[in-house]
Amino acid sequence: MIPNWRWLRIPLLWLLTIQPVLGFDAFVIGSIQVEGLQRISTGTLFNYLPLKVGETLSNQRAIEAIRALYKTGFFKDVRLEKEGDTLIVWVAERPAVSKIEISGNKNIETETLLNALKDIGLAEGRVFDRSLLDKIEQELRRQYFSQGKYGVKITSEVTPLERNRVAVSIAISEGRVAKIKEIGIVGNQVFDNETLLNTFQLSPPTLFSFYTHNDQYSKQKLAADLETLRSYYLDRGYINFRIDSTQVTITPDKHDIYITINVNEGKQFTVREVKLAGELVVPAEELFPLIDSRVSDVFSRKATTETASKLTDRLGADGYAFANVNTIPEIDEESQQVTLTYFIDPGRRVYVRNVNVDGNTKTRDEVIRREIRQMESAWISTEKVKRSRTRLDQTGYFDDTTVQTPAVPGTTDQVDVDFKVSEKASGNLLAGIGFSQSQGIIFNTSVTQDNFLGSGKRLGLAFNNSDINTSYSFSYTNPYYTLDGISRGFKVYYRETDAASANLADYNTDRAGASVTLGLPVNEYNRILGGLEYEYIRIKTTDNTPQEILDFIDDNDDTFHTIKFTGSFSQDTRNRRVFADRGHYTRVSGEITVPLGNLDYYKFELEHSRYLPLHKYLTLAINAELGYGQSYGNSEKYPFFENFFAGGVRSVRGFEDNTLGPRDSNDEPIGGNFKVVGNMELMFPPPFDKESKSVRFGAFLDFGNVFDDSVEVGDFRYSAGVAARWLSPLGALSFSLAYPLNDEEDDQVQVFQFTFGTNL
Repeated sequence: MIPNWRWLRIPLLWLLTIQPVLGFDAFVIGSIQVEGLQRISTGTLFNYLPLKVGETLSNQRAIEAIRALYKTGFFKDVRLEKEGDTLIVWVAERPAVSKIEISGNKNIETETLLNALKDIGLAEGRVFDRSLLDKIEQELRRQYFSQGKYGVKITSEVTPLERNRVAVSIAISEGRVAKIKEIGIVGNQVFDNETLLNTFQLSPPTLFSFYTHNDQYSKQKLAADLETLRSYYLDRGYINFRIDSTQVTITPDKHDIYITINVNEGKQFTVREVKLAGELVVPAEELFPLIDSRVSDVFSRKATTETASKLTDRLGADGYAFANVNTIPEIDEESQQVTLTYFIDPGRRVYVRNVNVDGNTKTRDEVIRREIRQMESAWISTEKVKRSRTRLDQTGYFDDTTVQTPAVPGTTDQVDVDFKVSEKASGNLLAGIGFSQSQGIIFNTSVTQDNFLGSGKRLGLAFNNSDINTSYSFSYTNPYYTLDGISRGFKVYYRETDAASANLADYNTDRAGASVTLGLPVNEYNRILGGLEYEYIRIKTTDNTPQEILDFIDDNDDTFHTIKFTGSFSQDTRNRRVFADRGHYTRVSGEITVPLGNLDYYKFELEHSRYLPLHKYLTLAINAELGYGQSYGNSEKYPFFENFFAGGVRSVRGFEDNTLGPRDSNDEPIGGNFKVVGNMELMFPPPFDKESKSVRFGAFLDFGNVFDDSVEVGDFRYSAGVAARWLSPLGALSFSLAYPLNDEEDDQVQVFQFTFGTNL
């Protein structure tokens, strides 16, 4: 007997496109029964079903119910049936994804692809939706196109499995990267193509394209290059410059790309007048010197942008943290001149409610706060906030420092200044390792704690038992001996040295001493250091000690007691101590013995390092070192054991440590009282991790030597090579591969050099 029921089954596409006329007799739902569920629970279905017992089911309500269930994405078929006053909901679930296999991908890692698929909605265990797979294929093609792989082929296959499951496999044939064959600029007359194309990131293949990938087309890179081209003209007065069109064509084999850019240069404009307008909360006479553009200068958008930034910073220094400076140009087409008006809107003056510090688990709060120049309850100074962050970076205690200035909720004139630090290990194992046929392996070690117990104090304990030295030392420095930043340090040491093992003349020394130093901050960047040191020195000769040293001992004895004053002046504007990429460091130091001892001499040294950012990831580091020493008073000759030395990984690389310069009667290096050393190095992070804060590569040129009394430029030694530095958890490792450019027959060459220490 056939039951008395009627059914309604409406395809989803039909529901979305038409409103059909259905012969469904309305009835009151007495109960609801669900059929066809496998993985999805009945409760989940009822959560999405917009019907309930006791409701009258009409055609319209039935359509709404089916549409709601389809919308969940769980079902590929939905059917409503009536049996008496019972509503039967028949469903057919979509299959679940059992596994996803990706093959053929090289440029994009499988894990990265799977995570991307998961974000879109395709992952193991989820409901399979074929439309999603089509979107994924399109997105993958887009990703490969952005990498210049226009020949990529992507095929997907869906294999049904038991228990209403499917396996999805995506096969990728990446193909080769399409290379830029030619870039042409049409319509330019003032500047030639070579000049303009030198400003582009993109270019035809060059010697370094394997590293820079500048020959791989990217829509984003081209957009950036077009903006660079526009800026090039606007910075040179061509206000009406425009890019009319850009054509990118690819050869049929999808291997070569041709780019053509059509431009209209327009005329060059100059500056007629410069004005300030708006609310001048800072006197105009203080603002005008910050303006880079002058009357009759060629108009430059870069100059106007930099001026607006300088004016904003100046206002920020007086507490106007949200000031706006807008440049309003008035263009006179006939005279080809521009009147520049800088309109100043200072906004409200803002003061700081709280200065907050976060992330310091070991370093004491006071150690951080004493470096912060922005005070609470004072007007905010953007200059002081930036300087505070720089000072925290310069301590060397932190891997990273960030600062934010969020507005205080419910106010318009208050902000908090939030510093967040990421601490690094402040203890260092310092070691130096080298190898030569004469010395074998050299090893020394010390332990230093730059931030002892989070107090900011420096504690050092060193022991050395290498072929060269046997030494013991203890040092302690408190950088804030007083609240205003006067430092105090102590050092006690004992050292036995075998000079011959250090590539020097054959003699031994025993040295012991103690010193105390005080440091005085002159301002934010300059510091004066003064100290007093006592030193005991004893010279020991051997059968191979050269005559020069024997003569010195005959004239001056072999045991010395010296008391000397030491002093230095330093200026440090680097943005950080390790791997700085801007600023400079200059230090002038000297020492002089007092007549109370039996040795009279003085010694001066100059160090200068400058860091010039050439690019976001490229820094030019320039370093120079000068040293000079001389005897005075009752001492007729400068002591040989205070000589300067050159050669080695921290001097002129490619030459063995201390081997450059004058030699004794046994033809062994003995050093000199005059030193000149210089280095130029291009530093950059590793290409596989450009944001690395612990690794740097470099290409360098070194030069220098040591002399007796006067410098002979013709005797300079030169070397060039590559270097790598790694700030490891145990200390800094430095490697260099250097090739001497003008070594002579008696020079001791060492191409590969390696050190393990803290000075980078």
